[in-house]
Amino acid sequence: MTPSGTRWTSADIPDQAGRTIVVTGANSGLGLVTARALAAAGARVVCACRDTAKGEAAMAGAPGTWEVRPLDLADLSSVAKFAVDLAGPVEVLINNAGLMAVPLQRTADGFEMQFGTNHLGHFALTAQLLPRITDRVVTMSSFMHRIGRIRLDDLNWHRGYRRWLAYGQSKLANLMFAYELQHRLLAAGSAVRSMAAHPGYASTNLQGRTGTFQDGLATLFTRAVAQSAEMGALPELYAATVADLPGGSYIGPGGPGEMRGHPRPVGSTGASHDRAVQRELWTASEQLTGVQFSA
Repeated sequence: MTPSGTRWTSADIPDQAGRTIVVTGANSGLGLVTARALAAAGARVVCACRDTAKGEAAMAGAPGTWEVRPLDLADLSSVAKFAVDLAGPVEVLINNAGLMAVPLQRTADGFEMQFGTNHLGHFALTAQLLPRITDRVVTMSSFMHRIGRIRLDDLNWHRGYRRWLAYGQSKLANLMFAYELQHRLLAAGSAVRSMAAHPGYASTNLQGRTGTFQDGLATLFTRAVAQSAEMGALPELYAATVADLPGGSYIGPGGPGEMRGHPRPVGSTGASHDRAVQRELWTASEQLTGVQFSA
């Protein structure tokens, strides 16, 4: 890790030559910044995008080796096809893509859109790629996990949908998945590590999609407060590349309130460490997606 007192930046990414790294949602925002930085560092980057045309256009001119492949996390058949079509070992999987506070929608498989895309899609993707992953899995959470509660009796919001609480649940689920995956990898004697990260408050295209008056307020607040996507991507780049980072680490910005700043290990809520709920969420996620993990 970077010596204490120094500020880690993308210039500190170790040489990634010979490594294949999958980045979901690499067509915009944090995913695009991450994909470009890793390709520039020498990795072969697989940009997993729902809209491949947008992915190709976004990555056009990027240095290094990269390719764009179709992946719709809101459709489990697309997740399965991506995993089957991607040949060879994968050193790092970065579960980056996500939706925030959208109106009530359902995925192709009938899941609430935020829980289905942010958590279940990545859960299924990780399960199907894990036998070929050699280094680590990085799953993006958010400081908004702090408002989340895992509704084990109604994970898919068939009752009383509230978009921000649904987002908080999905981000808490991301974090609990990352922690529980690390527990299971350790128990299996695997050398693969599971990490989590969050970007603080970064300016990306996530904001302004609620379909309400909040969009205008979010735009103004983002302009006044948010750090750049380049800074927001640093925690996931740190989690994906720092060689001696322990499994189970959670990386976020080091500034006040973890809203902005350079990356460092950060803490999370007590709820995120509830082992009983982690296990129940895992079991429910396997049942909903129909996938099983093998470390």
